[in-house]
Amino acid sequence: MSQSRIAAIDVGNDSVKAIFGEMEREINIPNIVAIDTEDRPVIGIEELDQKDPLEGLHIRIHSPALKENNTIYRVGHLATKAGNSTELDPGSSKSQEDQTLVMLFTTIALDAVEAFKSNTNQVVDANYTLGTGLPLREVKEGKDAGYRSKLIGSVHQIEFLVTPQHQGKKVNIKFDEAKVYPEGFAAFINLVMDEDLKIINKKLIDKQILIQDIGGLSTDIAVIRNRTVDDDKAQGFNLGVSESLETIREEIFTKHGVELDSRRDVVDIITRKNDRNHIMVKGSRTSVHDITDRILLELAKKQYRLLRNVWQKNSQTEICYFVGGGSNVIKEYLKTLNNNLDGYNIEFFEDEKESIWMMANAYYKLIAEFLKKSNKKEQKKASAQS
Repeated sequence: MSQSRIAAIDVGNDSVKAIFGEMEREINIPNIVAIDTEDRPVIGIEELDQKDPLEGLHIRIHSPALKENNTIYRVGHLATKAGNSTELDPGSSKSQEDQTLVMLFTTIALDAVEAFKSNTNQVVDANYTLGTGLPLREVKEGKDAGYRSKLIGSVHQIEFLVTPQHQGKKVNIKFDEAKVYPEGFAAFINLVMDEDLKIINKKLIDKQILIQDIGGLSTDIAVIRNRTVDDDKAQGFNLGVSESLETIREEIFTKHGVELDSRRDVVDIITRKNDRNHIMVKGSRTSVHDITDRILLELAKKQYRLLRNVWQKNSQTEICYFVGGGSNVIKEYLKTLNNNLDGYNIEFFEDEKESIWMMANAYYKLIAEFLKKSNKKEQKKASAQS
């Protein structure tokens, strides 16, 4: 049996962030898929053996976990160029969507082709111990158990079709263990523990804190007291940034005739360091501030209302941390609202990478801790028997 490898994967609405092995590999793929045919045309310049596989993910997936089995997909960057690409819709459940699994399996297969040796006929057998998560709302509804059971006990096969460097390879993925954590609790773990699972933030440990995790499709507000999530107080809401990003995309097209490929392009326009809130229209740099400000301020007001309501019910809260890719998009609007209104003690992560990779880092810490404990148990058992 091949050695099991750690995979910590955050299937975010905007993109998948994954950490593998001894933290030596990170993979980030836009969360976009498009159903495709087996033979995709390759433009002459696209040298299949030279190009980055991330740019041309073209795969077939065979897995009993999927509703649509044996389907061929373009994934990530390649899917943005397709007319039929899909991003997750507001109101959908992460645990119920094939797209979540397609992204998860593709990301793992990309790691596996390099981490595991293939046998002679280009087939790779790969065993993983997975740490991942679902929105608090779905965990409270008990959907984590069903999601986990889809992963465990089956072989999931990913076949690379017209993909740079990996064409013709097949990866058989088996999960030795899959842990599904609530996203809000994962953020807390990341705040208080370092990579070696040592407590780094002692002052936070016994405080009552809120963690408002703004995602693409939903927002979770975790209430943490006595080092655990208070399940009764924690709340999940069907309010993320996707709908607002989609509206911005539509309005830019209506007003300027510029069609952006995906919501990710909108995020880039809003958050980049230079030329923020500007696009090119017929070669001229054009501001879209009027569109982004109006729509994002409206979203920030709704998010602020959620914070206010939860804080009122948990009046002894000392601080609220905003995390997730969505909070990065509306950070400045939330700060302005808070300064002008209630002045809550709120905090953001100024390091963009830290905020965006927070969940993946947390899943890594949690799954590493789980493995450490499991190994200790095994050793105890072995020494008792000897």
